Amino acid sequence: MTRTRVVIVGGGFAGYHAARQLTKTVDHGEVDIVLVNPTDYFLYVPLLPEVGSGVVDPRSITISLPGTLPNVRLVLGEVTTVDPDGQKLSYEDPEGNTGSLSFDRLVLAAGSVNKLLPIPGVAKHGHGFRGVPEALYFRDHVTRQIELAAMTDDQRERDARCTFVVVGAGYTGTEVAAQGPLLTETLAARHPELRDQPMRWKLLDLAPRVLPELDERLSRTADSVLRERGVEILTETSITESTEDGVTLSGGEFVPTRSLVWCVGVRPDPLVESLGLETEQGRLVVDENLSVPPYPRVFACGDAAAVTDPSHPDRLTPMTAQHAVRQGKLAARNVAASLGIGTFATYRHRDLGFVVDLGAGKAAANPLHIPLSGMPAKIATRGYHLAAMPTNRLRVATDWALEAATTRPRVQLGLVRSGSVPLDTASPELPQLRSEPTSSEADGSSGGDEARR
Repeated sequence: MTRTRVVIVGGGFAGYHAARQLTKTVDHGEVDIVLVNPTDYFLYVPLLPEVGSGVVDPRSITISLPGTLPNVRLVLGEVTTVDPDGQKLSYEDPEGNTGSLSFDRLVLAAGSVNKLLPIPGVAKHGHGFRGVPEALYFRDHVTRQIELAAMTDDQRERDARCTFVVVGAGYTGTEVAAQGPLLTETLAARHPELRDQPMRWKLLDLAPRVLPELDERLSRTADSVLRERGVEILTETSITESTEDGVTLSGGEFVPTRSLVWCVGVRPDPLVESLGLETEQGRLVVDENLSVPPYPRVFACGDAAAVTDPSHPDRLTPMTAQHAVRQGKLAARNVAASLGIGTFATYRHRDLGFVVDLGAGKAAANPLHIPLSGMPAKIATRGYHLAAMPTNRLRVATDWALEAATTRPRVQLGLVRSGSVPLDTASPELPQLRSEPTSSEADGSSGGDEARR
């Protein structure tokens, strides 16, 4: 007997939870669930800054798809085209081979990619923070800059290599800027040549304060921690150009640096635009059941879907993990309902608050909208992450314990080169790095960075 095939595109927060929920709902003798994703893991994105700073091992935040999604068939690949009329799609696997899949139901959860602005040099000289390769590259790059700075006698070169510019003071940028000085302090301590060398970290944003989407009290907490660590916070400021020698700020100042970390935000995966279907703010228009008009057998969720925010009917839900998880589960429920299993439902959401890990015992959080700082916020933040992760909790907790009891790893692995982590993730000449959301919202910055929460 031919089984009904449900294909899910994307293994990020929305796609992963859609697949997981569907496995609990349908009869696997009658329904074939296929997940198409470029990697064989679900990435817990909120902890990427801790991977980049050497606190958490990258394997701790990568969740095996075959290992945690029983009865789901994994197809490794990037979906290139979707034909909703013919109910089939095409994909390209990691070795460049092409294939196709037919479907009876389709869930589009393709996630998001880096958001670029038309600023000269940014795509070439900047690097984002959306996946494991980028986090590993960041750690190697910072380590390399400190080591090269120690080698040179040219003070101007040394200053440039010891200056790090982070653009975007949302969740990701704030966490990277908070963790950065702790990393460079550890790295510089083993080089006597750098004993009196300042390590400069600059955090830029066009907003009037860091974490502009959060309560002002939490923003002040993060601001205070950053300034205590020597981070230079430049609000209402961006860059107008990036070169191999540095960046030009919007005020005209040129900052010599070899390090530009781009955390401005995200945008829907280019696959969404290529479908030729109706979009709103670059996301697929969906009805109350998350199906894509005029195709009742096609559903969309997460960053790919323009879902109305129940608490703000005039807005779309932010591109956050909190919404992606719930929309993924709802899409699974409604797919099952379309197959005659259960009933349809509409999107409901309760905001559980936000958490931002600032490293070294510091955090800012408002779980259930109770503002916290200091150690209570740290406990709430780490407790949330452990609760939100599907598996690997013991591994992450062990990494945190080791970080508290030992020194951070201080070597370059050399596994990821600059060309392997292009900021322009939609560039046809370079490998695409797509991952779906989350910085750490208890359950999403400026410019769309909220996809991390």
